[in-house]
Amino acid sequence: MYYVYLLKNEYNKIYIGYSCDLGRRVEEHGKTWELVYYEAYRAKKDAILRERKLKHYGNSLAHLKKRLSHSL
Repeated sequence: MYYVYLLKNEYNKIYIGYSCDLGRRVEEHGKTWELVYYEAYRAKKDAILRERKLKHYGNSLAHLKKRLSHSL
């Protein structure tokens, strides 16, 4: 499985990434970052495309932020 994930830090900065080992990747970011959301994909290409959409197309991230308004 491949995961696209959203992290938030104490300054409300958001980090978007993808990984095949979500637990390890979150630990690598450190204690200042909190896992807020993730999506799982069977194909690496799907995860990469989703990450790219969230990072580079404002509409995708805006819709996700709206869905997660109480978590962010």
